[in-house]
Amino acid sequence: MLSKNKKKFINSLFHKKYRQQFNLFSAEGHKLNYELISSGMKCKELIATEIWLGSNKKLITNKNINTTVASEAELKSISNFKSPPPVVGIYEIKTRKIDPESLSNDLIIALDEIQDPGNLGTIIRLADWFGIKHIVCSAGTADVYNPKVIQATMGAIARVKVHYADLPGFIRSYSNQTGKPVYGTFLEGENIYTKKLPGKGMIVMGNEGNGISKEVGKQVTDRLHIPNYPPGSISSESLNVAIATAIVCSEFRRRTWD
Repeated sequence: MLSKNKKKFINSLFHKKYRQQFNLFSAEGHKLNYELISSGMKCKELIATEIWLGSNKKLITNKNINTTVASEAELKSISNFKSPPPVVGIYEIKTRKIDPESLSNDLIIALDEIQDPGNLGTIIRLADWFGIKHIVCSAGTADVYNPKVIQATMGAIARVKVHYADLPGFIRSYSNQTGKPVYGTFLEGENIYTKKLPGKGMIVMGNEGNGISKEVGKQVTDRLHIPNYPPGSISSESLNVAIATAIVCSEFRRRTWD
């Protein structure tokens, strides 16, 4: 049974202020919690129905996780969903330091003021799919531990390291320390399908409405453009940032297989 204080505490994790205060975040649903636990995220507690706890006893015992039995009504009171999931997990937030030079042998993503939690979560999931282990975000990018972001990652947050930094300064340090190219998507950039692309470097993706900011844009060494088809035809003004990220990452990875 959930006490009033525990309900209040879990609901407080919907807000960034309290996630930072307690250094914890919540995750809802069977698949997401299973992925997080299996991938090594530190689970502090699982609040779940008796049936779910019984069905996942081995997973819980192996990881020595504290559990609380809750009814559907109690789960609904701590859920973001209209239909409550059978389980809510509470996880530890890992604080990480990032050194630009340590990323010199990787392909990484940098996000400049991505506002939509769904977009951020989808990009993290894309990074996981394409084997990209690090994402560096501007301070104004959505909080990675926002419940909507966590849900959209579908567990990829356990495998992709997300960092926050003064992005222009970080990119300058990255360029100076690694000598690797910094790519960004622009309407006036070079055609991504004909541009020579390496397997290492930084890919910068910009804000949903404004694109890459001027200050960050000054640090970009190679401007890329995703052309519409057929060339010169009238079409949508732009692509959703998560879709654009998928196209760019796919093209970079395709070149490493050619």
